[in-house]
Amino acid sequence: MKFSLIICTYMRPEPLLKLLQSVQRQTLYPNEILIIDGSTNNKTENILNENQFINLKYFLADDKNRGLTKQRNFGINKVNDAIEIVCFLDDDTVLESDYFENLLETYKKYPEALGVGGYIINETKWEKVNKDYKASINEFYFDGWKRKDGSRFVLRKKLHLDSDCIPGFSPSFSHGRSVGFLPPSDKIYQVEQLMGGVSSFRKSIFEKLSFSTYFEGYGLYEDADFTLRVAKIGKLYLNTVARLEHFHADSGRPNQYQYGKMVVRNGWYVWHVKNPKPNLKDFFKWHSITILLTLIRFSNVLTSNKKKEALTEATGRMIGWWSLFFNKPVLSDSNNII
Repeated sequence: MKFSLIICTYMRPEPLLKLLQSVQRQTLYPNEILIIDGSTNNKTENILNENQFINLKYFLADDKNRGLTKQRNFGINKVNDAIEIVCFLDDDTVLESDYFENLLETYKKYPEALGVGGYIINETKWEKVNKDYKASINEFYFDGWKRKDGSRFVLRKKLHLDSDCIPGFSPSFSHGRSVGFLPPSDKIYQVEQLMGGVSSFRKSIFEKLSFSTYFEGYGLYEDADFTLRVAKIGKLYLNTVARLEHFHADSGRPNQYQYGKMVVRNGWYVWHVKNPKPNLKDFFKWHSITILLTLIRFSNVLTSNKKKEALTEATGRMIGWWSLFFNKPVLSDSNNII
């Protein structure tokens, strides 16, 4: 299968170089690599001129096309007509050598797949246990594996506000468990959400859908929005054998206040993509969890070493929540939401 790799980058020349070096070591190499650079300096272009890669094409995004979703749409328009699969990677990831081989093999095993995601291996410590294992409230168990559960999820369990869906699926009140809660089982799981920075899709999908430009700049939750819409018309899978590492480079990220606002407002947007007309119970649960997570972030001012960051993010979350009552996000037109 002919496939293209699109990497949207912003002010991260060194992480991008490490990613491309891991692409260079792949057992299956992309037919084209499109770098869509939103940087406001020439450091990324310079480092690519100094380090040559086969099939690589570089594009500098202007102001009109800068921002994650805009850069992705720009990149899709540059994909060769012969390409069948379009892959996306965050610029701060590093691939295992058979990443693309395993990713594309999924499309052969599941011909109905519209999209396939890769699996991040360096963010969570999992432990294999017996199938009849009974997890404590401080643990999360799934498919014969357990991991330590985050304090936020533990508190949500105690308040009966935990997700009622398996990982990778969004409940009607949103606030689900991401594909990061799927274990390293070497299995392929069907999901309805993928992480955008480790995803791939059939090129034909982009004849019907595009990435929503509502998600400006950093684009928090843009991947949830897009993959929820794709899942309404076909199947998505995550292959836990298609492995890579994610290093979360700090450069290019928004300040904590803006991030906090995006968490809430973009979260509300994605909730309504999945559930356009939530009932009273869903309404109560979404807002209860949103307020709870904001209070927890405020408490981090006392418990965290990064007190300023905790305060500014919590304030952003609070302002973002209040803004929903007089300035709700407007969902995109029919091109962006089914």
